[in-house]
Amino acid sequence: MSRFDLDREELAGLLDKEPAYRVDQLAHALYRELKEPGEVTTLPASLRQRLAGAKELELALRLVATSEADDAKTVKWLFEAGDGARVETVLMAYPRRATVCVSSQAGCAMGCTFCATGQLGFARHLSRGEIVEQVARAVAEAAARGFPRLSNVVFMGMGEPLANYGPVLGAVRRLNGDLGIGARAMTISTVGIVPGIRRLAGEGMQVNLAVSLHAGNDALRDRLVPINRRYRLAELVAACREYRQATGRRISFEWALISEVNDRPSDADELAELAAEVGAHVNLIPLNPTPGYGVPGSPPEAVSRFVRHLEAAGTNVTVRDTRGRESAAACGQLAAGLVPGRLRRGLAVASA
Repeated sequence: MSRFDLDREELAGLLDKEPAYRVDQLAHALYRELKEPGEVTTLPASLRQRLAGAKELELALRLVATSEADDAKTVKWLFEAGDGARVETVLMAYPRRATVCVSSQAGCAMGCTFCATGQLGFARHLSRGEIVEQVARAVAEAAARGFPRLSNVVFMGMGEPLANYGPVLGAVRRLNGDLGIGARAMTISTVGIVPGIRRLAGEGMQVNLAVSLHAGNDALRDRLVPINRRYRLAELVAACREYRQATGRRISFEWALISEVNDRPSDADELAELAAEVGAHVNLIPLNPTPGYGVPGSPPEAVSRFVRHLEAAGTNVTVRDTRGRESAAACGQLAAGLVPGRLRRGLAVASA
């Protein structure tokens, strides 16, 4: 359990009969400054001593390793929970902002063949506090490194966020309320969990939705994104339209370009048609290499050709800036330092 799993009422309960402003002081120090209870000098010494040993106020994630890329503007952390489950988190600094990519599960059950996390398999869901803790650590680290203020959170790390719906939504609300990150600055990525998309549309929160599409027909998507066998493209696109109508937020279609698999003119035609149906923006991602998938990403000339084809069809498209590839921190590469497929008793097993 992480201190970030506690809501305000539970935090107040630890303070017993202390006034409300003491709760505010403690919450600010714990959540915004990542201080330990004994370090919160705004609290009386006697109260600090009483809280110092409270297990409920401990951090849940132990830092195992740090790696850097892109001239230290991309930082990846490997964290381990008390039960041995491991996750990775990536902080990226840009000229005017910083973004953190957080994990929502240890491993992933979706089985996308070209993704390192999908190759790894599923360990367990993360709690709300474990998700929020990743962001809080990134906020503190961005400040310590002199990065721009962390303003964006993307749920694009390990795991399928909508398969861990309650903790993910709880994390979004906690980030919005306690860490001051706007809903419009958060993006939830999904491979296409249709009930989750529809449920999220009814929450009244204007978070951005990114759909990992990768194929424009059911036959190819069945191969690349196995969940498509349960939720077909027509149903997924209908849910995306509903989300757009309910929230007013633009939807992004994520498309990992795989050489001679989904980078042909016919693929671009299918993608353009689907994007037009929901007014979606397209993010193209030249596939990053992973140990368990031998097909390379599309070469630069194929990427350029695909972009031109989409633009000719009137599609709004960008090619994602690949960050962190040299430290296996790029999109689709997160595997928590583990051997793909090696899971035991629901927990991740570290490689030798």
